[in-house]
Amino acid sequence: MIKEPELEIHPQNFIEENKKREHKYNLYKAILLDIFFVFYSILVVQRAIYYKFFLDLRELPFSWNEIILLFIISVIIGASWAISRTSLSCKLFGIAKENKTTKWSVEIFAWFLFDITFIAGWVVTKISIVGLFSSEGLQGAERLFSALFHPQFGIFDDALFAMIETIYIALIATLISIPPTLLISFFTARNLMKENKITFAVYYVLRIILNFVRSIEPLIWAIIFSVWVGIGPFAGMIALLVHTIASNAKLYSEAIESIEEGPVEAISATGANKVQVVWHAVVPQIVLPFLSFTIYRWDINVRMATIIGLVGGGGIGTMLMQYQGLARWREVGLIILMIAFVVWVMDYISAKIREAIY
Repeated sequence: MIKEPELEIHPQNFIEENKKREHKYNLYKAILLDIFFVFYSILVVQRAIYYKFFLDLRELPFSWNEIILLFIISVIIGASWAISRTSLSCKLFGIAKENKTTKWSVEIFAWFLFDITFIAGWVVTKISIVGLFSSEGLQGAERLFSALFHPQFGIFDDALFAMIETIYIALIATLISIPPTLLISFFTARNLMKENKITFAVYYVLRIILNFVRSIEPLIWAIIFSVWVGIGPFAGMIALLVHTIASNAKLYSEAIESIEEGPVEAISATGANKVQVVWHAVVPQIVLPFLSFTIYRWDINVRMATIIGLVGGGGIGTMLMQYQGLARWREVGLIILMIAFVVWVMDYISAKIREAIY
């Protein structure tokens, strides 16, 4: 009986193939990022610097044909630049050629991006040193700071209750966020979800959703939920809850991705299933970071809870908005002092708790 020759497996071939696939994938990402950089640069130079600064136009002209043309130009320039592997994006993704052309190209364009962004920011924000030290502005600042040193204690009881409400809005949002955040974080950890295409697809979909949710500030979520469920602390709590889940899920998943692989491999070698591996090898390594992130997030939520009240999220922010609208600056001064004191105390307590954990 003639035996068929055994196929030899060369690990080096697999490594080279993986490197080629990763290089191609990074090149695609570099092309997209360079297209964005070029498109962004053209728009900033044209619309923010040329139209707003040089021509001093109040209303910027807009044309879809012009935008599409600029985008096509950006695609051509960005793609060509990335394919030459001398672009800023190629440098960021580690696939750039190591030569003088790349060095000069990256440095010049990086400084160009920084400069036009700074100039555009200066123009758009309308920075005015004269306006800052104008007589009207200084008089308004004097009224406000004078009120801080002469607060109206007649509203102390109402302000204290509103401040307690603010703290509980932050507390409940943080506590309710823990279970769903824990669950989501395991599904958004790349090292746990990269084994097959289905789990990897789940990972990417969840990442996209969380990035979208996190990109919307709690203030905007408070506006949305104040319309949805009505003005009050419930709307503020839900706004903080949604943003906390998205923000903490990112931190939790990054903690999971940075764990040591040794315990995972050891538990897997015993024949344990996926759940057992996570419970015995992953969870013990992430308990302390999770606690630290959660406490820190509560600290952030206390600060944010004072802001979302300005748009109907309940708490001390709503009260502050009412008295500010009535120009009752002494009452505003008391509320500001209370917010500053409570935020300082919460920051000190949370810092001490985090120190004790570690």
